[in-house]
Amino acid sequence: MAFVYVTSPLLFQSKLLCLSVLYLLTTLPLALYVSFSQSTCLFQSPTPFPTSRRFSYPPSYAEHKYALPTAHSDCSSSVPFSDYGKVLDEIRDLCRNSTSSLVLGYLEGKGDTFSGNFSAQKRKSFFHHRHGDQVAIPCGFLQEFPVKESDRLAMEKCDGVVVVSAIIGDHDKVRQPRGLGSHTLASVCFFMFIDHATHKVLVARNILSDKEGEVNMIGVWRIVILHGGRLPYDSPAMNGVIPKHLAHRLFPNSKFSMWLDAKVQLTVDPLLLIHSLLVLPDADTAIPKHPFNIHTMEEVIATARWKKWADVESLRVQMETYCENGLKPWSTSKLPYKTDVPDSALILRRHGLRSNLFSCLLFNELEAFNHRDQLAFAYVRDLMVPKIKINMFEFEVFEHVTVEYRHNLKPEASQQPVKMASSRDIKGSSCEDYLLKMSQTTVDMSAAVGH
Repeated sequence: MAFVYVTSPLLFQSKLLCLSVLYLLTTLPLALYVSFSQSTCLFQSPTPFPTSRRFSYPPSYAEHKYALPTAHSDCSSSVPFSDYGKVLDEIRDLCRNSTSSLVLGYLEGKGDTFSGNFSAQKRKSFFHHRHGDQVAIPCGFLQEFPVKESDRLAMEKCDGVVVVSAIIGDHDKVRQPRGLGSHTLASVCFFMFIDHATHKVLVARNILSDKEGEVNMIGVWRIVILHGGRLPYDSPAMNGVIPKHLAHRLFPNSKFSMWLDAKVQLTVDPLLLIHSLLVLPDADTAIPKHPFNIHTMEEVIATARWKKWADVESLRVQMETYCENGLKPWSTSKLPYKTDVPDSALILRRHGLRSNLFSCLLFNELEAFNHRDQLAFAYVRDLMVPKIKINMFEFEVFEHVTVEYRHNLKPEASQQPVKMASSRDIKGSSCEDYLLKMSQTTVDMSAAVGH
């Protein structure tokens, strides 16, 4: 009598192998979906280009620790990149053919403060500026900004595109941009401004030399050490916004600039970003929208609530000043701008009359009140003449072209209890009309979403 033995295939005789195959079959489709769904936001050039060599830090520096997760998992508004070679040629042509007829005249001399600290009405008197006007605009540098002569000469020689960043008070780490094309370092200057405290830490970690007279380089960055004098402001943040908003004055011959907060690492070639976000839309400035807030008042309240600026009374005075002088809440009448609040960790500029004027006027507001540039942004944008054209692109784009990190961890200084702000702090003031209109806009937007 014959027996027939039925056995399971060899593949299924190992439980571990079965589980592995099952895991592969379930995760592979998901991996493919994620890869292809994100491709709309990777902003890749149509043709690959060779990238420049990378810089290595000592392992103890840990420049890649504490990366922040992104708020959005995908991107609903992609920005296509043109071919790298074509972008390179076009931007070079724009830099060669730019005219000098759009240069502003700046107030010079010595002042009580770095930018003059004028009254609100005096500052507003500079908001209207026409071609050919001989009025000198206050734009900082009425006191010393301690840059060595060799660095100053190098900054003047940068006559094309410049990428600027700053670390004051050892608040962040020097991070190298990624994804640079093979010809980018020959066409783009990279300058990082640091103070004595930051320099001391970099020397101790053997990243920078403390020898006098040397050109200080960390990877692609030329390091400008602010030595030899007292910095203009007691606040490290205010000293940091000098290169942030006055790049057109520090680099007077540059045609385009990019500001990059030191907490942010760039992952896309700056020429591609400038071309896609600035040149193609024919904008004067490009900056990401804030991911959450739309109205300036919302940002003011968040600033106080999260202790980004502890003096609530000064915030109230700032908002009352702006309301009295014409600031309105966001509404559809401000389109194509969909918000009054930017995220200023990344700013791209085409240097010209409108962009330079906007930067000067904004900086004067920062000196008058505080370094929170998001609070003065819409006030200057909406009221200045000539009107500036700003490309306020989606925040998801910013997330996909950068990696954001936490600031260096510092022991928190003891603070007095901070009064939490709300719209009630402005009630009965000159901003009452602003609040009523803001509330109505919010109701209208909610109704539109409901439909």
